[in-house]
Amino acid sequence: MNFFEYYLKEEIATGLVILIVVLLRIMVTKAVKRYSRSHTGIEKRTNLVIKYIHLLISILAVISLIVIWGVQKNDILITLSSIATVVGVAMFAQWSILSNITSGIILFFSFPFKIGDIIKVHDKDFPFEGEIIDINAFHTDLITKDGELMVYPNNLLLQKGISIVKPKFEDKEFTD
Repeated sequence: MNFFEYYLKEEIATGLVILIVVLLRIMVTKAVKRYSRSHTGIEKRTNLVIKYIHLLISILAVISLIVIWGVQKNDILITLSSIATVVGVAMFAQWSILSNITSGIILFFSFPFKIGDIIKVHDKDFPFEGEIIDINAFHTDLITKDGELMVYPNNLLLQKGISIVKPKFEDKEFTD
């Protein structure tokens, strides 16, 4: 009996997992892009969220393959707990990075403001007003009236009070 005959069940299950991963990635990509187009078409943020979701799908696929190929559940739990401990300690040291990434995802899906909006940040120590020119994973780029470029962390945008300043309406002749 050769390798391919002996592990036929595992090979079929691996093929199914790969097929499911490919289909999930395609469906998630289409769903996120459709959501983005229906709210606003910000391609940079859309691609970033798609990358995060693809990473999660890939991690779940690797865990599935480990289970399919017969790695003992106790070994998996020990390995995952060790990885979680190392990542937890590293992220505790870098909590602000994780906070900004999470805030960037929340800003993507909730769309409280978009590129081109003029916002006023109600910070007790440093209030300011600026136009949003880009929203990244970690920070938002704003330009003030004086032309100063401000890089503001996403987690602070969720923590501080924000007002969206509407541009003044131009007087236009009304036609029916």
